[in-house]
Amino acid sequence: MVSASLLLSACAVAPGMRMETSSTTNSVDASTVGAQGEANPAAQGEATQVVQDGMSPAAQGETKLAVQNEAALPAASAPLRTADATPGTPPIAITEVDAMLLARLQQERRQQQLELSQLLSSTPKAYAIGAGDVLQIVVWDHPEFATALGSSQTPASPRPSDPSPGFIVDQSGNLTFPYAGTLHVAGLRAEEIQQRLAGALAKYFVKPQVTVRVASYRAHQVYVDGEVHSPGALSVNDVPMTLYEAIGRAGGFSDTADQGDLVLVRNGISHRLNLTRLLSQGLNPSLIFLQPGDFLRVVSRDENNVYVMGEVNKPAAAIPRRTGRLTLADALSQAGSINSSTADAAQMYVIRGSLSGTPQVFHLDARSPVAMLLAKDFDLQANDVVYVDGNGLVRFNRVLTLLMPLITSGLTAGLVTK
Repeated sequence: MVSASLLLSACAVAPGMRMETSSTTNSVDASTVGAQGEANPAAQGEATQVVQDGMSPAAQGETKLAVQNEAALPAASAPLRTADATPGTPPIAITEVDAMLLARLQQERRQQQLELSQLLSSTPKAYAIGAGDVLQIVVWDHPEFATALGSSQTPASPRPSDPSPGFIVDQSGNLTFPYAGTLHVAGLRAEEIQQRLAGALAKYFVKPQVTVRVASYRAHQVYVDGEVHSPGALSVNDVPMTLYEAIGRAGGFSDTADQGDLVLVRNGISHRLNLTRLLSQGLNPSLIFLQPGDFLRVVSRDENNVYVMGEVNKPAAAIPRRTGRLTLADALSQAGSINSSTADAAQMYVIRGSLSGTPQVFHLDARSPVAMLLAKDFDLQANDVVYVDGNGLVRFNRVLTLLMPLITSGLTAGLVTK
């Protein structure tokens, strides 16, 4: 009898990982009752009806007082299930995975992508001349300015990095032109420079006709990095560069790219874009324009894996699809599904977040195959942990496996002693 009780108690400390949970209710102390003030008059009226005429005055007073105190107490809240972490961490509330939760999460994701798309879909500005740009300037009926253009000194086979023939805007944003002198042109449009040059040359020529165009765009760039075929800097020209154009000019997505996770860094703020989700919501990603100095990084799918552990056939790190989506059902499938012999399908958890932020724990009771419909629509996030707990028989068997050598050695020692 003693051995059986020891074995049963040992199941509570069975080796291996286990999700410990507990249920708590909000208790009401005396100070809370005092803060509530007097009981509800309606409740007091109902309490007086409970008192029977045949009761003694003392009993009637005690019954009335008890009912009044009960009416003054607030209603007890529903039990809250929490996951008990280590002693150094507070309990974490467990959220049940159901259809209402999936609808709420989907609505939050839609709203987040809509707000982000509206934030980044601003009207593009006209191209502004900057340092390093090469301008081609023509003064009609005055061929002598062609010598200053420097076209005769152009090598036969220029390198791709060499600027086109023309007038280069220096690092201070200034342009030097014969007779016009030095003009500060940084931040101006080509037509504005044309007007300034015509005004400056009007002192020496009669109604000069000036044409200004950008021969080489070198002042403004955007940077594309990550899982694309040709990462690097892309020059911004007078045609606004969209998000799709930047990816196309960088060679397109590579096979390891996560199209659901693009990081756009603008003015020191990182924005995470999900192209797949934008398209599913009817939002056009080609309306998102990049600005000079933007940094776009396409994240690899390996960086957004999800860890599946516990009672599964092949514990592993599940990798999202190329679209960037990874559901709970996908992760379990990559892990070879749950182990039907050892797993407790009613205890399936998704742990999200870190202790430095706001960790979350989601619970799914997967004893019925219908629960896989919920798992199919429950989207996982990068670095989530999917844990499937073991059943009670497995824990009991593990305890026996550890205790049997001790019991055998004890019996052997007893026989030798006799």
